[in-house]
Amino acid sequence: MQLPTRPVVPGFHPDPSVCRAGDAYYLACSSFEYAPGVPIYRSTDLRTWKQIGHALDRPSQLDIDDMPPSGGVFAPTLRYHDGRFWMITTNLFRQPGLLLVTAEDPAGPWSEPVWVDDVFGIDPDLAWDDDGTCYVTWCGIGEPGGILQAALDPETGKLLTEPRRLWQGTGGSHPEGPHLYKIGEYWYLLIAEGGTERGHAATIARGPAPSGPFEPCPHNPLLTARGIDVPVQNVGHADLVQTAEGEWVALYLGVRALGGIGTAKWHILGRETFASRIAWTDGWPHPADPIEPPPSTAVTEEVTPTDPLPPSWVTAGRWPGQALRQTGDAWLLTSTGQERAFAGRRQEHLHIRAQARTSGRGGLELRIDPRHAVTVEIQGENARAVAHIGSLHVVLGEAPATAETVLELRTEQAPGFGAEQGPDTIVAGVSGPGGFTEVGRLDGRYLSTEVAGGFTGRMIGISCSDGELALRSFTYFGTDDPETMV
Repeated sequence: MQLPTRPVVPGFHPDPSVCRAGDAYYLACSSFEYAPGVPIYRSTDLRTWKQIGHALDRPSQLDIDDMPPSGGVFAPTLRYHDGRFWMITTNLFRQPGLLLVTAEDPAGPWSEPVWVDDVFGIDPDLAWDDDGTCYVTWCGIGEPGGILQAALDPETGKLLTEPRRLWQGTGGSHPEGPHLYKIGEYWYLLIAEGGTERGHAATIARGPAPSGPFEPCPHNPLLTARGIDVPVQNVGHADLVQTAEGEWVALYLGVRALGGIGTAKWHILGRETFASRIAWTDGWPHPADPIEPPPSTAVTEEVTPTDPLPPSWVTAGRWPGQALRQTGDAWLLTSTGQERAFAGRRQEHLHIRAQARTSGRGGLELRIDPRHAVTVEIQGENARAVAHIGSLHVVLGEAPATAETVLELRTEQAPGFGAEQGPDTIVAGVSGPGGFTEVGRLDGRYLSTEVAGGFTGRMIGISCSDGELALRSFTYFGTDDPETMV
């Protein structure tokens, strides 16, 4: 099995779901505690994607207030049917049931949600039979568990049949992430199993009807990296799409494991979206050539006080309109007095340099979550770098600062070799007329998912610990090629 080495949508973009409308493809991913929720991407070649909006872009669609890390939106499904786009997901730790929104244009506006209240589970899928019957398939939580299905009235959210159990997979733990397709004479049920770590996989079965009975593929798993010494690991949770030319492609999550030796590696960017062509033999799919974007090019993104926020920017546990205020000469981030308020974007590259000019309580922050972060901030006449590692809060260093000091965070290739080598090194500092001054540095493994836990990835932006923080400028520079760092 030849797997790609470069993601088509880099950074924290897990659980991809894809559909085609005409000659364009559209992709949705999990967003967890961040708002707006469910980023939507568009592509015409399946290898380069551009964000066009979010499916959940206002508080009336999604209750995200004080959402804990890795709560919120799990595993959406995006479909195009009968001239409309449909997105179904969950808002875990809030209202139980499934959340269904629709749109004529995937860039928005999306409708207010229809709630499927009779379902307690995650990872819902939508599929339609030839007679127009809509089926919702999901991963049950508690009893009954496993992969469940019922006929659904998508306009009202009412189940039209009692839930039935479909298939438990091939024996791996946590069968979840179902997607159902009518291909030729069969219905195919694609699921994830093995957990979303090193044992992750995508497996598939087929049957004569949406309800089965389902016969497992004789060469399962369809996709996996378990037991394989390749750069991309944790492969699974896939979705299929047919191209306009009749070919099939799988999009799926994976991670770029870095540092260490053997399986003792770390991933820092979260679960990313990868792609492979799919070939068919005797009515069964198997992976063919990987699909990869062009080799990495440098990306620069700026935030200014006078322009709207880029679509990449989100806030944690609050909506941007509740956390951020534009004044004309700054963006003001307001703390709630509980966890540090945060606004920012995904770290989408292995090597980054971010700079910010701020004033107030807080500063520039790289984080997995509030308990796993590095913040560089100005306090009085000094700038300091603070590492948050679980319950530990360590000042890494200090340096003189003025009102014009620019805060800076960088990631660099980690030194060393073997078990002592982390995925990268995080360098905190300040920039001024005399150039860059390092304030402190931290082994990047402390800001990895293997240490922090959860389902997200690194974010880079601003945080506010108390009162307000004024952001006057922000620049993100990212690349996967260290030779192009400037």
